[in-house]
Amino acid sequence: MGQIQLKQVSKSFGDVEVIPPLDLQIEDGEFVVFVGPSGCGKSTLLRLIAGLEDVTAGSIEIDGNDATATPPAKRGLAMVFQSYALYPHMSVRKNIAFPLKMAKMDQAEVDKRVANAASVLNLTDYIDRRPGQLSGGQRQRVAIGRAIVREPAAFLFDEPLSNLDAALRIGMRLEISELHKRLDTTMIYVTHDQVEAMTMADKIVVLQAGVIEQVGSPLELYQAPRNKFVAGFIGSPKMNFIEGNEAQKHSAHTIGIRPEHIEVGDSGPWKGVVGVAEHLGSDTFIHIHDTGLTDPLTVRASGEVAFSYGDTIHLRPRDDRFHRFDERGMRIA
Repeated sequence: MGQIQLKQVSKSFGDVEVIPPLDLQIEDGEFVVFVGPSGCGKSTLLRLIAGLEDVTAGSIEIDGNDATATPPAKRGLAMVFQSYALYPHMSVRKNIAFPLKMAKMDQAEVDKRVANAASVLNLTDYIDRRPGQLSGGQRQRVAIGRAIVREPAAFLFDEPLSNLDAALRIGMRLEISELHKRLDTTMIYVTHDQVEAMTMADKIVVLQAGVIEQVGSPLELYQAPRNKFVAGFIGSPKMNFIEGNEAQKHSAHTIGIRPEHIEVGDSGPWKGVVGVAEHLGSDTFIHIHDTGLTDPLTVRASGEVAFSYGDTIHLRPRDDRFHRFDERGMRIA
């Protein structure tokens, strides 16, 4: 079991309230991602759940039991940090087994759990190596293995991929997602990277200044963002926002349209001058100036495009893909 419920949980450091009172329900077996910009409170919220920070007010329940005052070691949760925190003088086997040794578990059970974790994480061939003999991705898998052997009610990941290069991040992202499917255990994952959030989560919690802006599936947040903040944070490249007369035509203070929902061609109601084009092979991101709408306007085109710097091009937005927001930045249905 791994159901976690936060009821009017808040956190203050002195007179500074970093997490205003909030409610959140995490179901057993869900992969939930906390996402938001630096300083939004996502790691603090994770540490409150783990028990590494005391709540100022409210309560935290784990599997229906009040765990607000329960010490971290007794909450049945396992945390994986950004830093691997491995013992350099110990082998992979001993690093993974360490929490079980501290709990004075029977050696036969220790060996069984370590072997199982190593198998699940493809570490069996490296079981007798030390951390210095491993790649960054392998070291992170050892850290995850140390959490797996505890057989927790939930795993808590605090930006575990931040120290890895781009290729390793993608590989580990897939490995953690597959691990979730195999273990079928609740996972809470903190990241500032919305691509990680979109590709890994069953449910995303978007935070800003300690406030939950929206909770929903990746597609719910992408297709129906609750406000301009969520609309601008979810999606890559970010949504274009347009005010003025063009927005008023749609009975809104601001309209938003994603780069992939604007077509380029020889005709269209909008036009502008091509600036920088980012060629990614499968896609090209074109940054367009002098549109009279917003500067720059970003367009995502499939494959390679024939436009050059300084060309004037016409744009046709998809009318069914506009997002409307009022003067407070809230979504207009």
